[in-house]
Amino acid sequence: MKQLEDILKTSQPIPLNRKTVLNIAYSAIWIKEMTHPVLKSFDISNEQFNVLRILRGKKGSPANLQDIQDRMINKMSNTTRLVDKLILKGYVERFTCEKNRRKVDIFITESGLKLLHDIDPKIDKAEDNITSNLSVEELENLNYLLTKLRS
Repeated sequence: MKQLEDILKTSQPIPLNRKTVLNIAYSAIWIKEMTHPVLKSFDISNEQFNVLRILRGKKGSPANLQDIQDRMINKMSNTTRLVDKLILKGYVERFTCEKNRRKVDIFITESGLKLLHDIDPKIDKAEDNITSNLSVEELENLNYLLTKLRS
């Protein structure tokens, strides 16, 4: 198991708070790098995948841009641009409400649902690989600690 100091190639001790923050940041990037090839093979980004999963979770009910933005993992994503790209790919549809032109309803298409159906087992396998070094108890503890950290 490579220690953070080895990865960063430093011989100086890292203060525990900084080491923790760096370790979390490094791990987040590593996780994204592990799942990226799966999504790239389907020509979608992590953020587009997140939008599709949010829309699937609506179970046929419409979402608006604010709903999607509120549920995004990466709050800095440009939701409008992501939805536009997914529309071009045929995975999402957008409808403007006739009674209130400012209201826009966004739905996942059958094509988008099929894409997720195809991606899900591959992402599940990647997530299994990412977490394979941890026991169930360690995973539960890690989730608890990360939630506590954000509280």
